[in-house]
Amino acid sequence: MSVWGVAFVAGWLLIGLPTDPLYAFGWLWTATIAWRIDQPWRSHLSFARDWLPIVLVLVGYNLSRGFADNDATPHVLELVAADRWMFGWATGGQVPTVWLQQHLYDPNRVHWYDVLASWVYFSHFVVALTVAVILWLRARPRWAAFMRRWVFLSMAGLVTYFLYPAAPPWWAARYGLLEDVARISTRGWKAVGMHGAGNMLNVGQVAANPVAAMPSLHTAFALFVVAFFLNSVRKRWWPLLLAYPLAMTFTLVYSGEHYVIDVLVGWAYVGLTFLVVGLGERYWAARHKAAATPEPARLENAPPAPQPASTPR
Repeated sequence: MSVWGVAFVAGWLLIGLPTDPLYAFGWLWTATIAWRIDQPWRSHLSFARDWLPIVLVLVGYNLSRGFADNDATPHVLELVAADRWMFGWATGGQVPTVWLQQHLYDPNRVHWYDVLASWVYFSHFVVALTVAVILWLRARPRWAAFMRRWVFLSMAGLVTYFLYPAAPPWWAARYGLLEDVARISTRGWKAVGMHGAGNMLNVGQVAANPVAAMPSLHTAFALFVVAFFLNSVRKRWWPLLLAYPLAMTFTLVYSGEHYVIDVLVGWAYVGLTFLVVGLGERYWAARHKAAATPEPARLENAPPAPQPASTPR
């Protein structure tokens, strides 16, 4: 693990943080090998067997998302109107992104919260994957349940990107549809000397679809990871866990990546994911149980047949 840690930091500084699914997959796989170095290679290869389909789905998701706009005019004005309607009373009629950048953003100085925001933004690319790897190592059934929800949430977001291409605040400002908004989600790393940390992320931002803002899967993934474990932790820890999706929400809105309405819809998608996948799992379990019940047992458990009424003499 020490060797893996040194190699990871070197790759982090020279190549960039692992925001690409294949690149992250390589680091996570080698981490499991280093952690279980005493296991046979067959055990290590089982990671590739279980994870490669998931990684290919994520790669396909990233590639297909880039075509989601289909040269259509993205939705902007209704998103701006929604944020102004919800928060204009507190921001002087401005959208929260503009208001936050006017009060917190300094183009000539990087503040501590800019550094924190860059780390929170980056966490989107690794937190869910890291949690999934830990579940794979410790509890395979929970890993499978986690991945079913994660894939469903990703696909639901992708379908929405095709049906409703929407532009983020920084895009709207670039084309004069909103007041000046800077895209500042990665500026905090340079302040602490990590000039190469965001290389892969910056390349990904350039190549990605710029009008895939509705819903915000960044905040949806953050809430999803937390919500998956809420039933298994004591309620006194809930505020600490829920601080993560709230921090992600602030980061996305402040950095110009999303409107608040994008975040709220992303949260609704998380609820829909747990509802639909949960119902599907219960239906599948009931069907599997019924199919596994032997025929004699079914006859024994069947209610007695009604007796014909006697004919009066």
